[in-house]
Amino acid sequence: MARILVVGPHPDDQELGMGGTIALLADQGHDLLLLDMTNGEPTPMGNPEVRAREAEAAVLALRGSGAEQGSITRVCLGLPNRFVEHSIAARHRVAAVIRAHRASIVFTPYFEDAHPDHVAATRIVEDARFDAKLSKIEMPAPPGVFDGGSAAGAGSHPDGHDGRALDGERFPPLYPKWLFYYYATHLRIVPSPSFVVDVSTTMARKVASILAYESQFVANQRNHGVVEWVRASATFLGSRIGVAAGEAFFTREPVGLTGFGCLA
Repeated sequence: MARILVVGPHPDDQELGMGGTIALLADQGHDLLLLDMTNGEPTPMGNPEVRAREAEAAVLALRGSGAEQGSITRVCLGLPNRFVEHSIAARHRVAAVIRAHRASIVFTPYFEDAHPDHVAATRIVEDARFDAKLSKIEMPAPPGVFDGGSAAGAGSHPDGHDGRALDGERFPPLYPKWLFYYYATHLRIVPSPSFVVDVSTTMARKVASILAYESQFVANQRNHGVVEWVRASATFLGSRIGVAAGEAFFTREPVGLTGFGCLA
Protein backbone atom coordinates (compact mmCIF):
# COMPACT_ATOMS: atom_id res chain seq x y z
CA MET A 1 0.00 0.00 0.00
CA ALA A 2 1.10 3.57 -0.68
CA ARG A 3 2.44 6.17 1.72
CA ILE A 4 0.65 9.41 0.88
CA LEU A 5 1.26 13.02 1.92
CA VAL A 6 -1.63 15.50 1.71
CA VAL A 7 -0.52 19.11 2.19
CA GLY A 8 -2.82 21.94 3.19
CA PRO A 9 -1.88 25.59 3.67
CA HIS A 10 -4.30 25.71 6.63
CA PRO A 11 -6.22 23.13 8.66
CA ASP A 12 -9.48 22.37 6.77
CA ASP A 13 -8.08 22.85 3.24
CA GLN A 14 -7.45 19.12 2.83
CA GLU A 15 -10.95 18.27 4.06
CA LEU A 16 -12.62 20.86 1.84
CA GLY A 17 -10.70 19.86 -1.27
CA MET A 18 -10.34 16.10 -0.97
CA GLY A 19 -11.78 14.86 2.32
CA GLY A 20 -13.78 12.14 0.59
CA THR A 21 -10.68 10.85 -1.19
CA ILE A 22 -8.66 10.89 2.05
CA ALA A 23 -11.32 8.74 3.72
CA LEU A 24 -11.49 6.43 0.70
CA LEU A 25 -7.70 5.96 0.60
CA ALA A 26 -7.69 5.19 4.32
CA ASP A 27 -10.40 2.56 3.80
CA GLN A 28 -8.21 1.00 1.12
CA GLY A 29 -5.37 0.60 3.61
CA HIS A 30 -3.03 3.38 2.56
CA ASP A 31 -0.89 5.31 5.06
CA LEU A 32 -1.80 9.01 4.94
CA LEU A 33 -0.13 11.99 6.57
CA LEU A 34 -1.94 15.33 6.57
CA LEU A 35 0.57 18.19 6.72
CA ASP A 36 -0.81 21.58 7.76
CA MET A 37 1.65 24.26 6.66
CA THR A 38 0.20 26.71 9.23
CA ASN A 39 -2.13 26.47 12.23
CA GLY A 40 -4.68 28.63 10.39
CA GLU A 41 -4.77 31.39 12.98
CA PRO A 42 -5.75 34.14 13.47
CA THR A 43 -9.38 33.84 12.39
CA PRO A 44 -12.48 35.66 13.70
CA MET A 45 -13.78 32.77 15.85
CA GLY A 46 -10.70 30.61 16.41
CA ASN A 47 -7.44 30.38 18.31
CA PRO A 48 -4.48 27.99 18.00
CA GLU A 49 -5.70 25.62 20.71
CA VAL A 50 -9.22 25.41 19.28
CA ARG A 51 -7.94 24.88 15.74
CA ALA A 52 -5.61 22.08 16.88
CA ARG A 53 -8.51 20.27 18.59
CA GLU A 54 -10.72 20.74 15.54
CA ALA A 55 -8.03 19.42 13.21
CA GLU A 56 -7.74 16.22 15.24
CA ALA A 57 -11.53 15.88 15.39
CA ALA A 58 -11.57 16.15 11.60
CA VAL A 59 -9.09 13.26 11.36
CA LEU A 60 -11.36 11.12 13.56
CA ALA A 61 -14.30 11.94 11.28
CA LEU A 62 -12.32 10.94 8.19
CA ARG A 63 -11.14 7.66 9.73
CA GLY A 64 -14.67 6.42 10.30
CA SER A 65 -15.22 3.07 11.98
CA GLY A 66 -14.24 0.49 9.35
CA ALA A 67 -11.94 -2.32 10.42
CA GLU A 68 -9.85 -2.13 7.25
CA GLN A 69 -8.90 1.56 7.45
CA GLY A 70 -5.41 2.71 6.84
CA SER A 71 -3.63 5.20 9.00
CA ILE A 72 -4.42 8.92 8.96
CA THR A 73 -2.10 11.10 11.02
CA ARG A 74 -1.64 14.84 11.12
CA VAL A 75 1.19 17.27 11.82
CA CYS A 76 1.58 21.05 11.65
CA LEU A 77 4.72 22.55 10.12
CA GLY A 78 4.20 25.85 11.94
CA LEU A 79 4.74 28.40 9.17
CA PRO A 80 3.07 31.78 9.91
CA ASN A 81 -0.51 32.00 8.67
CA ARG A 82 -1.04 34.83 6.16
CA PHE A 83 2.74 35.15 5.73
CA VAL A 84 3.71 31.88 4.00
CA GLU A 85 6.70 32.49 1.77
CA HIS A 86 8.32 30.33 -0.88
CA SER A 87 11.86 29.98 0.49
CA ILE A 88 14.65 27.41 0.55
CA ALA A 89 14.18 26.98 4.30
CA ALA A 90 10.46 26.18 3.86
CA ARG A 91 11.22 23.85 0.94
CA HIS A 92 13.69 21.87 3.02
CA ARG A 93 11.27 21.57 5.93
CA VAL A 94 8.66 20.04 3.63
CA ALA A 95 11.29 17.88 1.92
CA ALA A 96 12.20 16.50 5.34
CA VAL A 97 8.57 15.51 5.91
CA ILE A 98 8.46 13.82 2.48
CA ARG A 99 11.58 11.82 3.37
CA ALA A 100 10.45 10.93 6.88
CA HIS A 101 7.02 9.77 5.71
CA ARG A 102 8.59 8.01 2.69
CA ALA A 103 5.83 9.48 0.54
CA SER A 104 5.38 8.07 -2.94
CA ILE A 105 2.31 10.26 -3.64
CA VAL A 106 1.92 13.93 -2.71
CA PHE A 107 -1.25 16.02 -2.95
CA THR A 108 -1.17 19.82 -2.81
CA PRO A 109 -3.65 22.58 -3.71
CA TYR A 110 -4.20 23.62 -7.32
CA PHE A 111 -1.57 26.15 -8.32
CA GLU A 112 -3.91 28.94 -9.49
CA ASP A 113 -5.43 30.67 -6.47
CA ALA A 114 -6.35 34.08 -5.07
CA HIS A 115 -4.96 33.24 -1.62
CA PRO A 116 -1.23 34.02 -1.40
CA ASP A 117 -0.71 31.29 1.24
CA HIS A 118 -2.10 28.69 -1.15
CA VAL A 119 0.07 29.82 -4.05
CA ALA A 120 3.20 29.90 -1.87
CA ALA A 121 2.44 26.55 -0.21
CA THR A 122 2.06 24.80 -3.55
CA ARG A 123 5.29 26.32 -4.89
CA ILE A 124 7.04 25.09 -1.72
CA VAL A 125 5.66 21.57 -2.16
CA GLU A 126 6.56 21.41 -5.86
CA ASP A 127 10.16 22.31 -5.11
CA ALA A 128 10.31 20.19 -1.96
CA ARG A 129 9.46 17.15 -4.07
CA PHE A 130 12.70 17.78 -5.98
CA ASP A 131 14.71 18.76 -2.90
CA ALA A 132 13.76 15.54 -1.14
CA LYS A 133 15.85 13.52 -3.58
CA LEU A 134 19.04 15.55 -3.18
CA SER A 135 21.99 13.90 -1.46
CA LYS A 136 24.57 15.57 0.77
CA ILE A 137 22.09 18.17 2.04
CA GLU A 138 21.12 18.16 5.71
CA MET A 139 17.39 18.55 6.18
CA PRO A 140 15.79 19.84 9.41
CA ALA A 141 14.04 17.29 11.61
CA PRO A 142 10.30 17.30 10.83
CA PRO A 143 7.80 18.05 13.61
CA GLY A 144 5.51 15.90 15.66
CA VAL A 145 4.97 12.31 14.62
CA PHE A 146 8.56 11.57 13.60
CA ASP A 147 11.37 10.51 15.93
CA GLY A 148 14.18 10.46 13.37
CA GLY A 149 15.91 13.68 14.39
CA SER A 150 19.42 13.58 15.74
CA ALA A 151 20.52 16.46 17.91
CA ALA A 152 22.23 19.14 15.88
CA GLY A 153 21.86 22.05 18.20
CA ALA A 154 19.74 23.40 21.00
CA GLY A 155 17.10 26.07 21.17
CA SER A 156 15.04 27.78 18.50
CA HIS A 157 16.39 27.88 14.96
CA PRO A 158 16.09 31.11 12.95
CA ASP A 159 14.33 29.21 10.15
CA GLY A 160 11.53 28.23 12.52
CA HIS A 161 12.41 24.64 13.48
CA ASP A 162 14.03 23.27 16.63
CA GLY A 163 17.58 23.03 15.29
CA ARG A 164 17.74 19.23 14.94
CA ALA A 165 18.60 17.43 11.71
CA LEU A 166 16.74 14.61 10.00
CA ASP A 167 18.45 11.24 10.38
CA GLY A 168 19.74 10.80 6.83
CA GLU A 169 20.54 7.11 7.30
CA ARG A 170 17.05 6.19 8.46
CA PHE A 171 15.34 8.52 6.00
CA PRO A 172 17.51 8.76 2.88
CA PRO A 173 16.66 10.88 -0.17
CA LEU A 174 13.71 9.87 -2.32
CA TYR A 175 11.60 11.35 -5.12
CA PRO A 176 7.81 10.92 -4.85
CA LYS A 177 6.57 9.37 -8.07
CA TRP A 178 3.32 11.33 -8.18
CA LEU A 179 2.32 14.93 -7.48
CA PHE A 180 -1.40 15.62 -7.75
CA TYR A 181 -3.30 18.88 -7.27
CA TYR A 182 -6.66 19.11 -5.49
CA TYR A 183 -9.07 22.03 -5.75
CA ALA A 184 -9.40 24.15 -2.60
CA THR A 185 -9.13 27.49 -4.35
CA HIS A 186 -10.32 30.98 -3.50
CA LEU A 187 -10.87 31.76 -7.17
CA ARG A 188 -14.37 31.41 -8.61
CA ILE A 189 -13.23 28.93 -11.23
CA VAL A 190 -14.86 25.77 -12.54
CA PRO A 191 -12.35 22.90 -12.26
CA SER A 192 -11.10 21.31 -15.44
CA PRO A 193 -9.67 18.17 -13.85
CA SER A 194 -7.42 15.45 -15.16
CA PHE A 195 -9.48 12.89 -13.25
CA VAL A 196 -12.37 12.66 -10.78
CA VAL A 197 -12.51 10.25 -7.83
CA ASP A 198 -15.82 8.62 -6.88
CA VAL A 199 -16.41 9.58 -3.22
CA SER A 200 -20.04 8.55 -3.03
CA THR A 201 -19.36 6.19 -0.11
CA THR A 202 -17.28 8.67 1.91
CA MET A 203 -19.05 11.97 1.26
CA ALA A 204 -20.78 11.91 4.65
CA ARG A 205 -17.41 11.59 6.38
CA LYS A 206 -16.08 14.52 4.34
CA VAL A 207 -18.96 16.71 5.50
CA ALA A 208 -18.47 15.58 9.11
CA SER A 209 -14.78 16.45 8.91
CA ILE A 210 -15.60 19.95 7.65
CA LEU A 211 -18.15 20.51 10.40
CA ALA A 212 -15.52 19.43 12.93
CA TYR A 213 -14.08 22.93 12.35
CA GLU A 214 -16.85 24.51 14.38
CA SER A 215 -15.02 27.83 14.77
CA GLN A 216 -14.86 28.18 10.98
CA PHE A 217 -18.11 26.72 9.63
CA VAL A 218 -20.58 26.73 12.55
CA ALA A 219 -19.73 29.69 14.78
CA ASN A 220 -18.83 31.94 11.85
CA GLN A 221 -22.10 32.78 10.12
CA ARG A 222 -20.31 34.08 7.02
CA ASN A 223 -19.24 30.51 6.25
CA HIS A 224 -22.58 28.76 6.81
CA GLY A 225 -23.00 28.18 3.09
CA VAL A 226 -19.67 26.41 2.60
CA VAL A 227 -20.92 22.88 3.26
CA GLU A 228 -23.74 23.30 0.75
CA TRP A 229 -21.25 24.58 -1.84
CA VAL A 230 -19.09 21.52 -1.18
CA ARG A 231 -22.07 19.19 -1.59
CA ALA A 232 -23.15 20.93 -4.80
CA SER A 233 -19.64 20.69 -6.23
CA ALA A 234 -19.41 17.00 -5.35
CA THR A 235 -22.78 16.32 -6.97
CA PHE A 236 -21.79 18.11 -10.17
CA LEU A 237 -18.38 16.42 -10.38
CA GLY A 238 -19.95 13.06 -9.65
CA SER A 239 -22.43 13.59 -12.45
CA ARG A 240 -19.53 13.95 -14.88
CA ILE A 241 -18.49 10.34 -14.20
CA GLY A 242 -21.96 8.91 -13.53
CA VAL A 243 -21.80 8.64 -9.72
CA ALA A 244 -23.40 10.42 -6.77
CA ALA A 245 -20.38 12.43 -5.61
CA GLY A 246 -16.91 13.19 -6.96
CA GLU A 247 -13.72 15.12 -6.17
CA ALA A 248 -11.56 16.69 -8.87
CA PHE A 249 -7.79 16.41 -9.31
CA PHE A 250 -5.24 17.77 -11.76
CA THR A 251 -1.88 16.40 -12.84
CA ARG A 252 0.84 17.83 -15.05
CA GLU A 253 2.23 14.33 -15.69
CA PRO A 254 0.42 11.52 -17.51
CA VAL A 255 -1.16 8.78 -15.45
CA GLY A 256 -0.40 5.30 -16.77
CA LEU A 257 -3.11 2.65 -17.04
CA THR A 258 -2.73 -1.12 -17.26
CA GLY A 259 -6.38 -1.60 -18.14
CA PHE A 260 -9.80 0.01 -18.25
CA GLY A 261 -11.72 -2.10 -15.76
CA CYS A 262 -11.56 0.54 -13.01
CA LEU A 263 -12.88 3.42 -15.12
CA ALA A 264 -16.20 4.74 -13.80
